[in-house]
Amino acid sequence: MISKYILDSISRGSLIRIMFERGKRLKEEFGNENVYDLTLGNPILEPPPEYFEALKTVSELRHHGLHRYMVNVGFDDVRANIANWLNQKGLLPGATKEHVAMTIGAGGALNVILRAILDPGDEVVIFAPYFVEYLFYVAAHQGKAIIVDTNSDFTLNLDELDKKITRRTKAVIINSPNNPSGRVYTKELLNQFVALLEEKQRKYRKPILLISDEPYRELVFDNIEVPPVCAMYSNSLMVYSWSKSLSIPGDRIGYIAFNPNIQAPRMLDALSFCLRLLGFVNAPATIQIVVNKLLDVTVDIQQYQKKRDRIFNALQAAGYEIVKPEGTFYLFPKSPDKNNITFIEKALERRVLLVPGQGFGCPNYFRIAYCTDDRTIDKALEVLVDLR
Repeated sequence: MISKYILDSISRGSLIRIMFERGKRLKEEFGNENVYDLTLGNPILEPPPEYFEALKTVSELRHHGLHRYMVNVGFDDVRANIANWLNQKGLLPGATKEHVAMTIGAGGALNVILRAILDPGDEVVIFAPYFVEYLFYVAAHQGKAIIVDTNSDFTLNLDELDKKITRRTKAVIINSPNNPSGRVYTKELLNQFVALLEEKQRKYRKPILLISDEPYRELVFDNIEVPPVCAMYSNSLMVYSWSKSLSIPGDRIGYIAFNPNIQAPRMLDALSFCLRLLGFVNAPATIQIVVNKLLDVTVDIQQYQKKRDRIFNALQAAGYEIVKPEGTFYLFPKSPDKNNITFIEKALERRVLLVPGQGFGCPNYFRIAYCTDDRTIDKALEVLVDLR
């Protein structure tokens, strides 16, 4: 009764979720406090106080018609405010509400975009390491994912990208700050990247869309800035979510914003239709109004930086080969064993849960999510240092 594609996808599954489920079973057997789970990017920090104040204010206002259907792309005033904010920050100059669509988080946004742009067999270029769900998203909308390996320091390998873009390329997805590596692409590198895309557009005489997935945009350390790549390239769409910056992944709120100069005059219409087609209809009304009041608010990023520093320093001192993350709340060390599944199993035997790099397109690595409590981190570090 279930489709062959879905059964196959379940069997391949998200390694993050598979490890998370194994962790649940271990916690049932040994107790939560005796299992050290570093698998899921589920932030332990509570939302900032401003979030609860805004939520309380919205709940007390009794907005007339707040809970009815709305236009699929979201409230006009929310979209206009976001567009104005994007202008002020230099992230998307010239944007208006007509260039913004509210979505069910970043995952919903990516699915809406891919449904709107892909015809069967269109190619979408993705850099490894990549967010594990990208492959499923592309396949679900009849596209074909083309993987490009990054350099050893996880920066974009433009020589490889040059070889992989073809006449069938419809879009390129980038994710900076990157999940799982924590890499932030520099402005110089992005200028070269954009120049290559523009060259390919001229060569093939067709638009190539850039999809910039930016849910970790505010989670950067050491005074590093995330260059506004969508302001640098006309045929671009930005994907954003408040799941990480406000620690509200369960509230499922984000947006798509696209460059006003994109070569797709009906892009907003297409996004609106696909929101309805996919059953999202519109983003949650109450939370749209809440985040509209919090565009400059984030959790305390310094807490994540302290966790990063503690883990990175300990693993590096122990001899792990590891690139220092510049953002997110992940580290992506190289496995000390040739077979990283063997290493993952050794850690699991000592009740430390990690995610194998296979799910991110890098089988010699493993991911650590450090958006958890300090006790879990300390106990896991004892095991990881010992296993080295």
